[in-house]
Amino acid sequence: MDNVKMKMFCLSLLFMVLLFCDTDAAEVKQGMSLSSQKFEIQKHLNRLNKPAVKSIKSPDGDTIDCVHISHQPAFDHPLLKNHTVQMMPNYHPEGLFRDGKMSTAAKNKNDGSKSINQLWHLNGKCPEGTIPIRRTKKDDILRASNMRSYGKKTNFSTIPKPESGRPGGVGNQNGHQHAIAYVEGDKYYGAKATINVWEPKIQQPNEFSLSQIWLLAGSFDSDLNSIEAGWQVSPDLYGDNNARLFTYWTSDAYQATGCYNLLCSGFIQINNEIAMGATISPLSSYHGSQYDISILVWKDPKEGNWWMQFGNDYVLGYWPGFLFSYLTDSASMIEWGGEVVNSESDGVHTTTQMGSGHFPDEGFGKSSYFRNIQVVDESNNLRAPQDLGTYTEDNNCYDVQLGKNNDWGNYFYYGGPGRNANCP
Repeated sequence: MDNVKMKMFCLSLLFMVLLFCDTDAAEVKQGMSLSSQKFEIQKHLNRLNKPAVKSIKSPDGDTIDCVHISHQPAFDHPLLKNHTVQMMPNYHPEGLFRDGKMSTAAKNKNDGSKSINQLWHLNGKCPEGTIPIRRTKKDDILRASNMRSYGKKTNFSTIPKPESGRPGGVGNQNGHQHAIAYVEGDKYYGAKATINVWEPKIQQPNEFSLSQIWLLAGSFDSDLNSIEAGWQVSPDLYGDNNARLFTYWTSDAYQATGCYNLLCSGFIQINNEIAMGATISPLSSYHGSQYDISILVWKDPKEGNWWMQFGNDYVLGYWPGFLFSYLTDSASMIEWGGEVVNSESDGVHTTTQMGSGHFPDEGFGKSSYFRNIQVVDESNNLRAPQDLGTYTEDNNCYDVQLGKNNDWGNYFYYGGPGRNANCP
């Protein structure tokens, strides 16, 4: 009898051990999975956040790392391992400094001080020989749908395609809406514009609102080349609703190549004063002061690199020509304007604003604008665009209106509120 009891006791004990081990194994497996995810995220952060010579805390909560120019993310690219940084372009486009016009931002300042271009400037500057890089945080990566998609656009449908007509254009079908001006059918070696900066309201965190220049070449299918620059409000990417300077590039219609700002290897920055992805300040207000930024992107005719300039004073850096296929020659289409994501999360059109959130017919001080729109031709001359067209998927939601005068050259007002009585 004692033997039977002993056997029963042993069997019960064995069952409890097996049950405990099975539960414990599941917990261990889950713990290992979480540890693995943490490890991968930290490894990704280490790739993006290079060792800093100096770090600056911005009033908006960003940390700006001053990284030695030779340690920036661009040089993770295998074809840039032995690259010699080009510290200045060989040529600027002819006519760039001819007009000497003062920006609207400068005109609105009556204290004689220089406008602050980015908020972090209030707390310091990066030394010569370094570049400012917005530090990526763990939360930034966790907001992305997956770690590998952080800092990347997910599909090529975000490019406005004017010839597709409306309604039912490519962007409309995939939840992206635009209000743009464009030129096509020629060879373009650069583009320029001065862009009014606002802080549009975003309805859902996964939506964004941006205003930018696109330089495009190739087809809109799998081999599109694009260089993009402007300002954007993107809660998913940055974790807030601030208006921020941004760039983007791709050589395969957003499939595998390219990224925002310096979130992958590609763009080589040379400037120590302007940070990609940093908050722009000050901003325009309705019926109040108007502020704008000037952006120029052009191809260096000697080296074949695509350069970017911010304002009159800041040559930021360049995209090496070898990153692209079609853009190694020229762009075949230039677009200027706004884009929003319309997720229709509650079954109706989003209230995410484009530009100021007001329609073009309200004009200066109320509606957002692009002014002094120019292209760079094959002789490296800045000139007015010929046969400027416009495109929007639904002008009841967001619209665009062209204009021309002596001070602003070719310009347009654009934008809108999204959902309204005529845009349900």
